Amino acid sequence: MIDLRLLRDDPDRVRESQRSRGEDVGIVDALLAADERRRSSGVRFDELRSEQKQLGKLIPRADGDEKAELLKKAGELSAAVKAADAEQNEAAEETQRLLRRLGNVVYPDVPVGGEEDFTVRETIGSPRDFAAEGFEPKDHLELGQLLGAIDVERGAKVSGSRFYYLTGVGALLELALVNAAIAQATEAGFTPMLTPALVKPQAMDGTGFLGQAAQDVYHLEKDELYLVGTSEVPLAGYHMDEIIEASRLPLRYVAFSPCFRREAGSYGKDTRGIFRVHQFDKVEMFSYVAPEESEAEHLRLLEWEKQWLTGLGLPFQVIDVATGDLGSSAARKYDCEAWIPTQGKYRELTSTSDCTEFQSRRLSVRMRDGKQVRPLATLNGTLCAVPRTIVALLENHQQADGSVRVPEPLRPYLGGRELLEPVSE
Repeated sequence: MIDLRLLRDDPDRVRESQRSRGEDVGIVDALLAADERRRSSGVRFDELRSEQKQLGKLIPRADGDEKAELLKKAGELSAAVKAADAEQNEAAEETQRLLRRLGNVVYPDVPVGGEEDFTVRETIGSPRDFAAEGFEPKDHLELGQLLGAIDVERGAKVSGSRFYYLTGVGALLELALVNAAIAQATEAGFTPMLTPALVKPQAMDGTGFLGQAAQDVYHLEKDELYLVGTSEVPLAGYHMDEIIEASRLPLRYVAFSPCFRREAGSYGKDTRGIFRVHQFDKVEMFSYVAPEESEAEHLRLLEWEKQWLTGLGLPFQVIDVATGDLGSSAARKYDCEAWIPTQGKYRELTSTSDCTEFQSRRLSVRMRDGKQVRPLATLNGTLCAVPRTIVALLENHQQADGSVRVPEPLRPYLGGRELLEPVSE
C-alpha cells in the first residue's frame, strides 16, 4: 500500500497514477474522505475521553443534586465515547479497505498506455537468418519431440491442457538451467533459497496478488492456503512483521521454486507446446533495500538478467512496461523479451519490478536506521523461467538436422555436452 502522507500531500500525483494505470480515479477522493473521517473521529474520541476522565474525578467529590447531574452527564458522555470509538473504527476499516484497492504510484516517466505501449530501451543480439542458412526453423515442440525432451500429450492425459513432462535431455536441460542460474546469482552475492509453494492469505495479499491477479491464483479453500505463482510471494513474506537493521541491507535472495498459474483470460493463447503453462519452475531474485536505493537496485537486477540471457546466446530486447500493464505492486517494470524464430517476434522471458514500499507496508517489513524505523523497498527479478527459456534455447540454437547447440554456460551442467541430438524412435 502507499503512504497516506503522500496521498494527503500530493493527491494529484496519485490520481494521475491511477488514471495512467486505467484504474478507478474516484477511489482517491473516497480514500481522502475516509482518512479525514478517521482522523477527525479520532480527535473527537480523544476529546470526549479526556472530558470523561475529568468528570470521573469530580463525581466522588460531589453530592446531592450536583452528583446526580454529573452522573447523568457521565452517562451521556459514555454513550458519546462509544459512538465516537465506533465511528473511528469504522472509518479506519474503510480507509484500510480503500487503501488496499489502490495500486502503487508509478514513476512519472513510465510510458503510459496498455500492453502494446511499452518503449524499447535496447536490443541485444540479432535474430538468425535461417533462410540464408538454407533451412526452415522448427518450433520448440517439434524440436522437443525430436530430442525426446518434451511430452505434452501425456501431460494432458495425466493433468489436462497446459501441463507437460520434460523427459530425458529435457529434464537434464532444466536442471542445467537452474544450476547455472543459481550459480550466477550466488556469485553475485545472493543467498540461495528453497521456498514453500503454499502460503497463507496474509503473504499472498501482502504482495498484491489477491487484487487484480486473484483470478490467476490457485486457492486451497479447505486449508486456507494459496499455491504461489512466483517465489516472490514467500520471499517477500520471509521478513514479514520484522524490523531489519539498516546495516544489513541490501538483503538479496535467489529462490528456485515451482510456480502455479491458472492463466485465466489466456484461452486460445500459446496453446501449442510449453510457452504458457499452469505449472513451471523458476529461479527468482528478490531484494530488500532502503527506499532511496530502489531505482539503482532495479537497474542492477536488470543487468543480472541481461548477463544471463547474453550468456545463453539469445537475441533479446529490453522494454519499459507501460502503466496499464503493470501489476498493482509495481511502480516500474522492465521485461527482457527473447526472439522466438517461429513466431517472428520477441516474447517475455524475464521481468524485474520495483515495488518501492508498497509490499513492505502491507507485510510490515521495516528497517531501523539509527533511531528511525521506517518501511523499506522490495524488488523482484526473474532470472530463469524454465519452460520459456527452453523454448527460446531450442528455437534459436537449432541446427538443420534437428540437433540443438548447447550454450557454453550450460555445458558444465550437461557433462560437457555441446549438442543435444535427436533420439531414434
